[in-house]
Amino acid sequence: MDVNWWQLIILAGVGVVSGFLNILAGGGSLLTLPLLIFIGLPAVEANGTNRVAIVVQNICALRSYKNSGVLSWKIALMCALPAIVGAVIGASLAVTIDEKLFRQVLAVVMLLMLVVTTIDPVKRFRHAIQEGEWQLRWPMLLGFFIIGIYGGFIQAGVGFLILMVTMMAGMDLVKGNVLKVVVILIFNLPAVMIFAWHGQVDWLLGSVLASGNAVGAMVAARLAVAKGHDWIRRVVTLVIVACAVRLLVL
Repeated sequence: MDVNWWQLIILAGVGVVSGFLNILAGGGSLLTLPLLIFIGLPAVEANGTNRVAIVVQNICALRSYKNSGVLSWKIALMCALPAIVGAVIGASLAVTIDEKLFRQVLAVVMLLMLVVTTIDPVKRFRHAIQEGEWQLRWPMLLGFFIIGIYGGFIQAGVGFLILMVTMMAGMDLVKGNVLKVVVILIFNLPAVMIFAWHGQVDWLLGSVLASGNAVGAMVAARLAVAKGHDWIRRVVTLVIVACAVRLLVL
């Protein structure tokens, strides 16, 4: 497809905002998916192309997190394994979707996340997850399997779901964000391959979008560690309200 240079510039710019939002909270794909469709991609191809940027974005964020001391690879890999299985199932099913129904369901999910962040279960269940001891292991693994199916099917909003699960398990938003970055990176690798195998990835647009997402992700990762749980909770709350209103009203 033919793409104008100004469309590529806009795509990269929106990618910066999207990468920033995705690492700190979520919902960045609610900006990039409509933009890719507006540029001219079919919805399914936009869904696949967007994942190229997600993978690059999370690799860059992970590099910023690696020396922060908040990443537990043991927990991250344990969550990623069921998410991979779910993502393969979800991506394989991602052919058509009822957009109106999806927007409504996603809005409800984000509003539920708003309730969780407002209650702030971290203060109530701070010891639910500790290094070497995971009291909510099996419910969490099931949760990440379901998250993988959803994330494989359509990426938008999956970050909110992961934060909801990690907060209910007692993980603060700094550690939850790092876990989110790792899990989304890992389960999107097979998802991208499935979309690419079916010719549903535009590599040029995906690369341009990825360049913007990478910049936003690196900035957000540094802020997430520096600012801490309470600051991230405020950002998550604002993003959830804005995205939910957009999905319900527009």
